[in-house]
Amino acid sequence: MNERLLALAIPLFLFFILLEYAAARRQKKQTHQYAESIANLNVGIAERVTDMLTTGSFYFLFDYLHRHFAVWHIEANVWTWILLFLATDFVWYWYHRAGHRINIFWSVHVVHHQSEDFNYTVSTRITILQAVARALFWSVLPLVGFPAHMIAVLLLVHGAYPFFTHTQVIGKLGWLEYIIVTPSHHRVHHSSNPEYLDKNYGDMLIIWDKLFGTFALEKSEPRYGLTTPLNSYSFLWQHFHFILELVISWRRAAGWKAKLRVLFGKPDDIDPRIRLLLEKKLLRRKELQVHSPTLLRFVLVQTVATLVLLFCTIWFRENLAPFQVGALALLMLLTVVNSGAMLEQRQWVFHLDYLRLVLAGLLFYTYLPHVMAAYIIILLLSLVLAKYQSMQRWYCNALYG
Repeated sequence: MNERLLALAIPLFLFFILLEYAAARRQKKQTHQYAESIANLNVGIAERVTDMLTTGSFYFLFDYLHRHFAVWHIEANVWTWILLFLATDFVWYWYHRAGHRINIFWSVHVVHHQSEDFNYTVSTRITILQAVARALFWSVLPLVGFPAHMIAVLLLVHGAYPFFTHTQVIGKLGWLEYIIVTPSHHRVHHSSNPEYLDKNYGDMLIIWDKLFGTFALEKSEPRYGLTTPLNSYSFLWQHFHFILELVISWRRAAGWKAKLRVLFGKPDDIDPRIRLLLEKKLLRRKELQVHSPTLLRFVLVQTVATLVLLFCTIWFRENLAPFQVGALALLMLLTVVNSGAMLEQRQWVFHLDYLRLVLAGLLFYTYLPHVMAAYIIILLLSLVLAKYQSMQRWYCNALYG
């Protein structure tokens, strides 16, 4: 697929995010929290960056499996497209169900459920590790005989449709509630209410939940997020807290049976005290301080600039050298880590910003490889190093107040 079409998806989805926000305000619904929305978009940006670096890898996997191991060779026609749609939705149901009930899969899916908001920004909370887990399940399709180009099309459809089910501004949809996954069904799925846990795993069709006993109607008002809220905007903590919990549980487990239960057991089986221990050791929480207007403006501008940079990098990728693509990707990843750390008011954000300045200098030199440009970059970096500690204090005071 032309990567420029994927680039165009960025402003398109941002348009719908803003449209939903306007609709929520008109309906007088409090559906968006500033810091939550930024944290959600950070996860989405990182997923798009890593996806950009791995573009085509899943297609090549499916194509390889189909060419070498397919039981049958299915040709594309109206009936096989319908059959593939049903097959992909069926496989997605079981992938999603495993993502909630098996620890090793929950460790990469948990990121999607951490937000205590429920809106279109939450739909962007997908990680590359989650995409890898999904590909493992979808690998059965080329083995059956479906060609890679058909699977790729359905993968895009299944990736786009759930975006529109992550909203509170759309109510119930009448007779469609009996057939497709609607926003009402997915609100139940994202809820931490006891009666709603482990319900409504379907992606596009709700029939699988009804067949396999995991369906629930939206009756009481949903509460969103994890059953034990994460209470952190840290990009790194959001991605790795449960993986670290599994590592500690694995080390504590006596014998291989117990260790395998850690990986393939249920999330509820993991000792909740492990997260408290990790939070105390790694997060070093302080009392949450009020975010200054300067900080909020800075993070917003930084997020918008990163989205623009992501769009431009994907759009012009064919004209960029591999080093430039890698450096731009690293710059964007450092930025989303930086934004989360700023919302937590961490002092070490200045170190990340210095690294970003180094990367920006290197990128500038690749576009203007002149000795004078090199002198200016080195001089600027040296001046910052010379006044590093005093500049760090000034910077953090300006941001945090």
